Formats: sequence, C-alpha cells, structure tokens
Amino acid sequence: MIDPRFYEALGPVTVRALAPSGEIGGDADRPVSGVASADRAGPGDLCYYEPKSKGAVALATSPAACVIAPALAHLAPNAAALILAERPRALFARLVPLLIRPRAVDGDSAIDPAARLEDNVRIAPGAVIGAGAQIGANSFIGPNAVIGPGVTIGRRARIGAGVCISFALIGDDANILAGAVIGEQGFGVAGDASGPVDVPHLGRVIIQDRVTIGANSCIDRGVFDDTTIAEDVKIDNLCHIAHNCSIGRGALIAAFAGISGSTIVGDGVTMGGRVGIADHRKIGKGATIAGGAAVFQDVPAGEVWSGYPAKPLRKWLREAAWLSRRAAGARDEGK
Repeated sequence: MIDPRFYEALGPVTVRALAPSGEIGGDADRPVSGVASADRAGPGDLCYYEPKSKGAVALATSPAACVIAPALAHLAPNAAALILAERPRALFARLVPLLIRPRAVDGDSAIDPAARLEDNVRIAPGAVIGAGAQIGANSFIGPNAVIGPGVTIGRRARIGAGVCISFALIGDDANILAGAVIGEQGFGVAGDASGPVDVPHLGRVIIQDRVTIGANSCIDRGVFDDTTIAEDVKIDNLCHIAHNCSIGRGALIAAFAGISGSTIVGDGVTMGGRVGIADHRKIGKGATIAGGAAVFQDVPAGEVWSGYPAKPLRKWLREAAWLSRRAAGARDEGK
C-alpha cells in the first residue's frame, strides 16, 4: 500500500483515460485509483507484469488493470482490464504519474504549520520542515536541512547541516551527518521506442534506533517495498545504499561502500572501505567483506571474503600466492 503521508492519490482514472491510444482488453471503463506490485495488486490498482523466466506463473491477484505484453496476456486472468504493451515496465512508469504524486515541501513558511514538534526541538537557521512532519523531543535540526512532508524523526536525533530527508521514518537517537540524503528516488530506468524513462519509486526508508549515517551518504527509498536500516547500524561517509536494501542490526559499513538494489545484509556484517555489492545478493550474518572487494555472489554467514571478484579469504590468498609464484618464475626464465 502506498503511504498517504508521502504520496497523494490523483485518481480515480478509467483504464481508457490512462491509455487512450493503447490496446486495451477487458473493462476499459474500470476505475483505477492506485498502483501496486503485481503480486499485491488489489481491485483498484494498476500493476505491470513482466516475468523474466520462461516458466512464469499466472498472477493470483485481481488488479483493476495490468500492463502486460500481448503474448503473456493469459498470465493475468483475474485482471479486470489489460493494457497491452511490448515493454510493460516502461509504459507502467509513464502511467504512474497520472495516478500518484509524491508530496513536496510547499508553502511560505520554513516550518509548515502542520508539522508537529515535541518539546525542546532546536531548529537551526535555514532549515525547512514540511507538512505533517514529526520531530521527537530534544532533537536538533541543523542549518539548511530539509525535512520533507510526512517524515517522522524520533527523540534525541541529531540532523546535520544540509541533510535532506524525505519519504522516511526514523527512530530515536539517530545521528545523520552533514549532507546526507535519505529517501530520494533510486536508479531505475526502463526504455521503449520513446526512449528511457525513470521508474517511479513509491516506497519508503525505515531507519531504526541508534543509527549513524555519515556525511554525504545516500539511502534510496524502495520501489514498492521499503529500504530498511536496523538498530545500531553505523554507516561511514560517502556510502550509497540503493532501493529495497535491508541492512541488519549492528552492521558496520566503511566509507565509499556501494550496496546495489534489493541486497540483504545480515546482522553484524562488517564492510571495509570501497566495498561494492551487486544487486539481489545476500550477505550472511556476521560476515566480513574486506576493503575494496567486489561481491557478485551471496556470502555465507560468518565468512571473510576479499578480492575482485570477491571470494573466501583463504581461497583468495592461495590464488594470489600462486599468481605471485608464477609471475616470479616467468621473470626468472626471462633473465
């Protein structure tokens, strides 16, 4: 479900009005009021279905309308209407703004009258707080920080200068250093004959208690689900956590780390500087990723991985030693 604190519904709109020049099957006059992922779409929602595997199963949900390729129309038997397109994701991305609009900072006052501030909240000059935002007691909002509409920040938080927070729910004792950006749209692009289009991100960022986020780090909101940061996570400066990631309790992430979308990082994981992790990976509980490693596979719990591409540390050391011996032998032969 789209969180109304952060997004404004523009509908209902009929399927015919959504896709006036498109090929429509089923009830073209069916009203559509929201958007959802295909596996959770309800009777008022627009979704898209673009299975990547040949053995794709039919949708069990009953959306108001499903954007789907003509050859796969039989996989959405319960949709009230079908909008047929060869590239469903791209068309879906173009239709979403007709139904849902992100709420933005608006009005003449730096602190919106509809914002709720508990006791002893200190607001530095230049800070902006949007409608419906809530700031917990004894928190500090630094100069020129922007707290978007609907954002909730817990008690005793420290928000640094120039921080931008939107589409986010943040727990107690958060420490967010200068220049961090939380809740912006992540990198998702779909394309069709009209060119590339940004895929809308309609989720949130959930940050639990006692989390530190370093200066100029970025945490993207989810596409449909949430990006989540668990309790006691410590994130260094200049890190990036992409959409739909989940970071487990007590994880330590050093500077310049980049974690791609939909990656799950277990509790107590440690990452050295400049670690890069591919999308849809799982890093097991208590694992350690050495600095500069590039992770393209799932990492089992408790293991230490290193290298480019990353592999278990002992294997990487053996391979490095073998390569060193071969290189030394080649030099000796050339003398």
